[in-house]
Amino acid sequence: MIISKKVEKALNEHLSLEIAAQYNYLSVASWCDKEGLEGAAKFFYKQSAEENTHFMKFFAYINEVGGHALVPELKNLKYEFKSITEAVELALGHEQKVTKAIYKILALSKDEGDHATEDFLRFFVDEQKEEEVQFKRILDKLKLIGKGPQSLYYIDKEFEKLSAQATGKKKKDTAAE
Repeated sequence: MIISKKVEKALNEHLSLEIAAQYNYLSVASWCDKEGLEGAAKFFYKQSAEENTHFMKFFAYINEVGGHALVPELKNLKYEFKSITEAVELALGHEQKVTKAIYKILALSKDEGDHATEDFLRFFVDEQKEEEVQFKRILDKLKLIGKGPQSLYYIDKEFEKLSAQATGKKKKDTAAE
């Protein structure tokens, strides 16, 4: 086994955060669809798919290095939101929680002398920085646009732009691999 039992346990615990993110984004996407926010729905469906990819990377890594990946139980999923701002604040809060968890696993890996896991986590350190910055910027734009029925149109258009940018970035990243 390449990883210690402590690191394996921490990685398995982290799986619950990644799967929760996937389903939280899926729930927000569905709510956006229901509310007529097509651009926002598209954005959050893509976020959900990205989180599924992250979950599967962690899952596969655990098994690859001699551990046993465990499918986590999902609890406390939210289905209704007061506003798009509340949904984005929830997303930012969850991303911050994921970042803290990754940092803890990284510190544990260093303590355990587990260089393979340290290397594996580097991608996620960068990814979390991008996610947090993105959601902070979205919240800033939501504040600038303001509240009211007309503002939802502009907010939805901003999400549509973000979704298109994410698609372009993913194509560029895939080509680089």
